[in-house]
Amino acid sequence: MRARGAELPLQGGGGQGTLTLRPLLCGEMSAPAGWFRRAKGPTATLKALGIGVPADQRIRVPIVAFLLEHPVAGLVLVDTGFHRSIAEGPARERARNLGPIGRVMSRDVRMRPEQTVVEQLRANGMDPAEVGLVVMTHLHFDHASALCDFPGARVLVSREEWSAATARGSVLRGYSRAQFDPRPGYMTVDFVSAGAAFGPFARAVDVFGDGSLMLVSTPGHSVGHLSLIVRLDGREALLTGDAAYTLDTLREGQRPWRSDDPQAFETSLAALRAWDLEHPDAVVVPGHDMAAWEQLQELYS
Repeated sequence: MRARGAELPLQGGGGQGTLTLRPLLCGEMSAPAGWFRRAKGPTATLKALGIGVPADQRIRVPIVAFLLEHPVAGLVLVDTGFHRSIAEGPARERARNLGPIGRVMSRDVRMRPEQTVVEQLRANGMDPAEVGLVVMTHLHFDHASALCDFPGARVLVSREEWSAATARGSVLRGYSRAQFDPRPGYMTVDFVSAGAAFGPFARAVDVFGDGSLMLVSTPGHSVGHLSLIVRLDGREALLTGDAAYTLDTLREGQRPWRSDDPQAFETSLAALRAWDLEHPDAVVVPGHDMAAWEQLQELYS
């Protein structure tokens, strides 16, 4: 399976359009707190892996996606949440979708079939086939699980992320090749050649050429992770993805147990933190923070 380089900006921009943003909760997992907030001392690894951690000390972790609507370009999905098989599929189908790492990490999932992105779109009177673009913050098993539900879409992902996810041995880094359905058109963003400085971010690209949707390079959690800045009416939204699991990571100095590249993670987090401080009225959504998620509105416009 191949991906071609994205030719940005994509058609459909122009003017000073604003987007709508709809957060979509696609299920939740139960996980050790130490995975998201690194404990101190020699037992940090054990706590991150949940060894010896009582059940009542595990935390709820949202699995999320976002639906954007551009006034001209139409529906844009950010990440895909979990596939329906995670909620009700045969064990073999679920295991194939998640891959060996995802299968272990997702052994305590709470998800209803109606929480899939496609069912949520239908519940809101939208046709999933109208999603023309899917932007992936990264391709880990809990973000790319339902790519097969959007066979006619173009999928935008960073070049480095695509290379990492399709490389030999990628399964050991949290990817599941079975999730990469061959029908969508995969396009890679080369932040090095096409990106430019944007505020505190060293590299960013303008998806539609109108400033309404900026992708900013935030590697560290994974080698090609990206975050998104969405222009709403009168303010902006920052979707950090897993560059910041929680608001505590972004604002209180907490750190996750691990990242692919700790040095790059810190550089990306510093840029995200600077942007957050510069935009006190923005909607900021971290990757897996249930307390923050529960404060969100159903729709931002």
